[in-house]
Amino acid sequence: MNETMNILSTKEKSVRINLHSQYYGAIAEIGGGQETARHLFQAGGASNTVAKTISAYDKSFSDHFYNQGTPSRYVAEERVRKMIEYEYDELIEILDKKNPQKFFAFANTVETLNYTKTNQGNGWLGIAVEGTDRYKPNKIVIHVKLHENDTLLQQHSLGTLGINLIYGGLFMWEDPRKVLLSLLDNLDTDRVEVDYIFVEGPDLQWCDNRLLNLMLVSNSMTPAIMFDQSGRVRQPGDMLYKKNVLLMRGFFRPINNLAIEFMEDSLNIFKGDEDYRPDNTIAFCEISLKYLMQGEKLDDKDFLNRVDLVNMSGHSVMVSNFYRYFKLVDYFAQFRMNKLRVVLGLPTFDKIFHSSQYTDLRGGLLEAMGKLFQENVKLYLYPYTDMETGEVIYPEDTHFKDEYRLLWQYLVSTRKVLILQGIPVSHLKITASYISTLIENGDESLRDYVPKKIFEHIKTNRLFGYGKNKDGYE
Repeated sequence: MNETMNILSTKEKSVRINLHSQYYGAIAEIGGGQETARHLFQAGGASNTVAKTISAYDKSFSDHFYNQGTPSRYVAEERVRKMIEYEYDELIEILDKKNPQKFFAFANTVETLNYTKTNQGNGWLGIAVEGTDRYKPNKIVIHVKLHENDTLLQQHSLGTLGINLIYGGLFMWEDPRKVLLSLLDNLDTDRVEVDYIFVEGPDLQWCDNRLLNLMLVSNSMTPAIMFDQSGRVRQPGDMLYKKNVLLMRGFFRPINNLAIEFMEDSLNIFKGDEDYRPDNTIAFCEISLKYLMQGEKLDDKDFLNRVDLVNMSGHSVMVSNFYRYFKLVDYFAQFRMNKLRVVLGLPTFDKIFHSSQYTDLRGGLLEAMGKLFQENVKLYLYPYTDMETGEVIYPEDTHFKDEYRLLWQYLVSTRKVLILQGIPVSHLKITASYISTLIENGDESLRDYVPKKIFEHIKTNRLFGYGKNKDGYE
């Protein structure tokens, strides 16, 4: 994955860890076997690096060592954190005064394919690494999906990934971005997907985990990342577990009153579903990666500003590299979630409801619609204003040409498409480009189009080029 010309093989990395690092530590592995430790032992010189290895395969042993206090699941972030903390603390307790080397503790807890291949291979890996403070290590935790359809192949990938994390943790911990880019050395995304990374520690306070996770998408290591309402990075499978999801795609530069009205109107419809509860429903503002690009570069500050303002409005954030909506739906289908509701405007629906978009699919439009409208999926569709005529265009039969009309009628009659009608017509004239103009002109009337606290935040911090056309600010 790392495009550096001189990528070391897994064995070469293992040898360098054993012979050329200044670290000494423990390796604990649950579920996938001793795949990482095996590489270090086979490379030779492991006595220079490995103080202890353990495979707490039995659940009672795992609980005995790593589940004191609040119970946790076996394959979970909380469990891998307990593992690296326990092992690191044990190194300090036993070897602190005896060994001058720096300490590290690596752990993984992984579910590989079962015998009947009815599960998704996935797991958590983490490392605690001594930096400038021996007693407060820096930590790196990742979540991975194992895509290979064979248990032995998954175990092999897991071992390679473990060595990559240890190598990065020992030799590159000062810059987690370098660690991230090296995670898939000697691997590829057909085999392994890294969909979450979190770093913390006294030497890593400068690092913003949101930007790290954005790198996972921009480097094609995962198709999507998620942040909750507080802006905290969340692993998608954990965040979506048994949840209803309401999702709207947009620029959100910034989120405005109209977008918020669409979300609120959609939630009111969603509340009519029998299994709706406020505590099991998440509203996402989804931003496509292409909307974050400035030419060929990502604008980190622009991205963080958008996330902050969406969070300020009370919604969670998703960033993805999906172009087609049915691909977006397919992504959600892999998780153990409840229902998905997608909010979009009629102009966007017109595009995805046209056969010209699917010439590469053998089933054309019908195949795309079959993938889009899965069992638990509905679209919430809102009208728009024709800027040339001022006419409000509603989703109705006469809007669609003859060859599409019967399919449209079917989707409406089966309630796979629901039409939003609670938005005042005057509000439909708000556009992202108009709001951008107000921002760049430093126009105080912006306060009429975004929530008050968002307006004040944009004005105070001069976000998105606020006032640059008025006073020459750049």
